[in-house]
Amino acid sequence: MSWLDKIPFSVLVILSLTLGLAPFTPAPHLIEKIGMLVSGNLNKSIDIFDLVMHASPMALLVMKMGRSSVR
Repeated sequence: MSWLDKIPFSVLVILSLTLGLAPFTPAPHLIEKIGMLVSGNLNKSIDIFDLVMHASPMALLVMKMGRSSVR
């Protein structure tokens, strides 16, 4: 996990805010895809890819915060 330690927090925060919340209107893709996942409508491969793409910066940020709090 040393590769994660090399990524600055600022980069992950900016990626999380921009990619995680894009497009800003009418609703962020991440919120839309999580709603589809909860309702059971997330069955197209493009929707699954979209969820992973938009959620990955936030997941990396959470992982980095977890690693930094252990030290």
